[in-house]
Amino acid sequence: MTSLLERTAKPAAKGSVTNPNALSQVNLLPPGIRARRALGRTKRQLALGLVVVLAVVVAASVAALAQLTLANARLSDAQAETAQLTEQQAKYAEVPRVLGELRRATEAQQLGFSTDVAWTPYIYAVVAVMPVDTKLTSFEMSGATPMLAPEIAADPLQAPSVSRLSYTARSKTLPDTAAWIDGLNSVYGFSDAWVSEVLIAEDEDKNVYYEVTGSVQITEDAYSDRFSSEGE
Repeated sequence: MTSLLERTAKPAAKGSVTNPNALSQVNLLPPGIRARRALGRTKRQLALGLVVVLAVVVAASVAALAQLTLANARLSDAQAETAQLTEQQAKYAEVPRVLGELRRATEAQQLGFSTDVAWTPYIYAVVAVMPVDTKLTSFEMSGATPMLAPEIAADPLQAPSVSRLSYTARSKTLPDTAAWIDGLNSVYGFSDAWVSEVLIAEDEDKNVYYEVTGSVQITEDAYSDRFSSEGE
């Protein structure tokens, strides 16, 4: 007996822990209740997962709706701008046609006046270089037009010209034709002046006079260029 008690009271082996107050735990719930509880937990987890999925879907839908709204707004702005541009295009549709007509009119004007010569100052220049007591009785111009090329000079020694001014003058005395020719050639736009004939004639009062016939070539320098692109 003593030996048994001693063995019972023998201290526990080194390193082991004994809790004298520890009780054995036994699940006394019926299996059905445990199954229902496990099913409830599963349902709650599924519900939570469904809520999370639904939240993600809602967030994605909201983001997609926002993107769609923004895209629709941009589309509306683009359509409005397109409509405005179309309206402006219709408003100014006549501009290219008008500009084309204006350009053609300008080109026609430039062509029509391409051979224009301001004759008044040149007639004054002819009179200014005439000898004393000489008056101009007639003059005639012949030469290039917008549709007609200038005549080829009969004299190969003549400088290129575009027109010719022929004149007739009357003088009481025999004129100095050499000085007259030099005076005509000094006028800007004139070249190759020539006195072709000097005749003695009488007027109604039997007064003797000299009738001089001459010509002078007109160069391109005499063109007014009033409507050329360079002169604008």
